[in-house]
Amino acid sequence: MKKDRRPNLLISESSPYLLQHAYNPVDWHPYSTNAFKKAAKQKKLIIISIGYSSCHWCHVMEHESFEDMDVARVMNRDYISIKVDREERPDVDQIYIHAVQLMTGSAGWPLNVVTLPDGRPVWGGTYFRKPQWIQALQQIQELFLNEPQKLIAYANRLEKGIKSMDLIEKNEADIDFENYSLESAMNRLSADFDLVHGGFGKAPKFMMPNSLEFLMRYAHQTNNMQMGNFVRLTLNKMAFGGVFDHINGGFSRYSVDERWHIPHFEKMLYDNALLINLYSKAYRLYQDQVYKETAVQTINFVEKELSDASGMYFSALDADSINQEGNTEEGAYYYFTIEELQTATGEDFNIFQDYYNINDLGHWEANRYVLIRNKSDSEVAETHQLDLETLRSKKQNWQSVLSNLRNKKSRPNTDDKSITSWNAMMISALLEAYRAFDAENYLKKALDRAEFLLEHQLCPHGSLKHVFKSGKSTIPGFLEDYAFVIDMTLNLYETTFDWKWINLAEKLTEYTFTHFFDSKSNLFFFATKDSEDIIHRSKEYYDNVIPSSNSVMAKALFRLAKLTGKSEWEETSRQMLKNLLEQIENHPRGFGNWMDLLMNFKFNYYEIVLTGPDFKKFSKELNKTYLPNKILAGTDQISIGTIFKNRYKHEENLIYICQNNTCRSPVRSISETLNIIK
Repeated sequence: MKKDRRPNLLISESSPYLLQHAYNPVDWHPYSTNAFKKAAKQKKLIIISIGYSSCHWCHVMEHESFEDMDVARVMNRDYISIKVDREERPDVDQIYIHAVQLMTGSAGWPLNVVTLPDGRPVWGGTYFRKPQWIQALQQIQELFLNEPQKLIAYANRLEKGIKSMDLIEKNEADIDFENYSLESAMNRLSADFDLVHGGFGKAPKFMMPNSLEFLMRYAHQTNNMQMGNFVRLTLNKMAFGGVFDHINGGFSRYSVDERWHIPHFEKMLYDNALLINLYSKAYRLYQDQVYKETAVQTINFVEKELSDASGMYFSALDADSINQEGNTEEGAYYYFTIEELQTATGEDFNIFQDYYNINDLGHWEANRYVLIRNKSDSEVAETHQLDLETLRSKKQNWQSVLSNLRNKKSRPNTDDKSITSWNAMMISALLEAYRAFDAENYLKKALDRAEFLLEHQLCPHGSLKHVFKSGKSTIPGFLEDYAFVIDMTLNLYETTFDWKWINLAEKLTEYTFTHFFDSKSNLFFFATKDSEDIIHRSKEYYDNVIPSSNSVMAKALFRLAKLTGKSEWEETSRQMLKNLLEQIENHPRGFGNWMDLLMNFKFNYYEIVLTGPDFKKFSKELNKTYLPNKILAGTDQISIGTIFKNRYKHEENLIYICQNNTCRSPVRSISETLNIIK
């Protein structure tokens, strides 16, 4: 970035990613109707380039092409160029990701697309080297000048293809979910298991927390020991791998190798929120101290590195930073040389070396090491004739010393915008950690963050904003914001039992139906019906690292119906699931969160109602046990909630175990409750 240049139109934006490009010689425009009007008036094709601030290859392409005067001359002469932060505008990103997938078979970031002046794509790809980029732009421009009808015809075909990706038909069949077989879907899913290193498929390897959460639940409820062993293998390998930061805590976005050793070093809020949630639940089920330590260290990372003092969480830490030679390098902040480690750990180096594999296993490249574990604390302690307390004390010292060493390095940049849906995920993660570890400070943080989020991102007329940056709330919310905030409010209710959270969940749900629901497909559009600056309103239903907004919404509707008695919302949830059964059956790896919803319908699902003066004490006791097939309600007084009707008796502690609003006779202890459920 050369600040001596005249800035382009991105200089007025707040997105860190867009501001990174504000001094490029390319005449970038932010995504807006004005840019499309300009292209139509000047009869120019459009370049839409999409990325995000912590994207390594986005930085590479910027340096090689967008900072280059030769490239800028071609782009400025022949095109209107638009820069998009995919995290600010996921609706725009979805359209052009689908387009490039149709054109090339795969897609990623940076995402670079050429469109007609009306925004319909005609060509695209991901990262391009400078000569490729210039050549492609020149050839497309020549075709546009000489044979524009070819581009228009292709744009028409591609537009149909993009729209066809969202064609979900309403499944009118009468599905008996209780007897629905998961065998073929599970066979397909398990064919992707890496039984040596854990996780799915080969490198690069993403952590897929919602798929692991489903498998953990499936193994537990079906007593499938083999599946449970795979889940534990994966949880252990991820927590021990270099993809987890053993010094400062937190997970990187993915591993570039099969064994979780070398990460793609950027750290995203959403990954860490979802993994805190996963490891907290795993601790409740398996009571493995490693899972608690992993969750706690990850929370500590988020609070230290991604926490905005004003009350929100930032989006990400960059993969790149400045190395000792003064150059930008991926992972420079995170790796260590053997000399650094020997000096830092001193006479403990022999133990440290064994613990974190400063050997061929932990070697990355040149004289660079990324810490990775393959032994438990007890195994290392036994080898070096130490008691566990001494080893753990040494470990804390190593982490402190190496953290201080890192602090002397150039720190990666922070993407300091806050995204509503990701913040809601993190608040839900804190609530899950509170329930798992009985840590009151996590509950306080969650409540404080939730109040701030709603104060700033919830508008008076009931809509949500998507982005918060520098005290300003911007960009209308997307389905993901509503779905994750509704999920958050349900988690807040199940933790605090304050009915205000259910009232808010109901209002947000009604708003979502009004502005996002498609009655033809019984799914929700990703963007509100008021969207005017996109060429297509897509529906997001494939679960990826982040579960899809439709699956999160469907699960929230199921839970909310149980608490409020609004059976129509449960029926919508059921219909949404029915509509996607064929895709779930054929591509289970992309539908982990949907399969978790399917478990709600297939197996017993309990509404547990706690009443009486000790109901909060009972809830804490109940939370020590992993119970994925329940919704919890509680009160110590006559309550307005339908779920409490005729269930409160003055000064009596009663526990009602219900299914489909039908309850057994109440019991008076958690042990009786667990015996009935198990």
